Amino acid sequence: METTKVLIIGSGPAGYTAAIYASRANLQPILYEGIEPGGQLTTTTEIENFPGYPDGVDGNRMMADLRRQAERFGADLRTGTVTKIDLSSRPFHVIVDGTTELAAEAVIIATGASAKYLGLPSETKFRGQGVSACATCDGFFYRKKDVAVVGGGDTACEEATYLASLCRKVYMIVRKPFLRASKAMQQRVMQTPNIEVLFEHNTAEVLGDETGVTGALLRKTDGSERRIEISGFFLAIGHHPNTELFADQLELDAEGYIRTEPGTSKTSVEGVFAAGDVQDPHYRQAITAAGSGCIAALDCERFLLR
Repeated sequence: METTKVLIIGSGPAGYTAAIYASRANLQPILYEGIEPGGQLTTTTEIENFPGYPDGVDGNRMMADLRRQAERFGADLRTGTVTKIDLSSRPFHVIVDGTTELAAEAVIIATGASAKYLGLPSETKFRGQGVSACATCDGFFYRKKDVAVVGGGDTACEEATYLASLCRKVYMIVRKPFLRASKAMQQRVMQTPNIEVLFEHNTAEVLGDETGVTGALLRKTDGSERRIEISGFFLAIGHHPNTELFADQLELDAEGYIRTEPGTSKTSVEGVFAAGDVQDPHYRQAITAAGSGCIAALDCERFLLR
């Protein structure tokens, strides 16, 4: 059985940054990239808010840059998915793709969180071309344009009010006859003049052409339909942390995110660390994920030295 000091599960800004720091510390990490090498940012056409890219950067290029940097320092980056892990004792026993076995002295989990989508084929077709699950990431591209936000909770209200400061008009598509958000957030939405809340509406189809999203076909609960002209379609119906592998072994919060000791990346199991969106239900930004990857590698290095 192959052994390693550090196993990093998952790529993206958190995983690759952890690999950079762990490699520079001569920990010779092995990183398995998972089913989506590079993470969610590989579905983003342009990133303008990551430091060091003054003219913006394509999401795939930025992930390729981070990957190349990790490789430069000697990280062993591998294609494959961890399918089973036993965290009951060290070294931790890991199985990759159902067959390959490893033993790891320490593990950094950077499996991320997946945005929830409606499941429409047209939504998938225009993902990255007007369909987004992050207003903070992509809202800047829709300045003075009309957009829509799907959802009725606090996140949807926050996204809508943020977009309202940039866009000409924001439609909120809410399937229920009320908002689930806190009273303060509801009040903020209702007092923002360029937000229109469409209660009891569902999205039947995202409309578009070769240029990207051009509109959405909405269906009300009474069966009537309405078409809205928009350039951006934002999902704010929640995220799903990719923690199924660890559900019975690590302490998770009510939504399934890995709990970490405040101010650290330490989980409820000694020698296991978490970085990126898998432990962050609040910010979910590339820069915060990268920072937490650095923290995880430093915590891991100190643990192994001790």
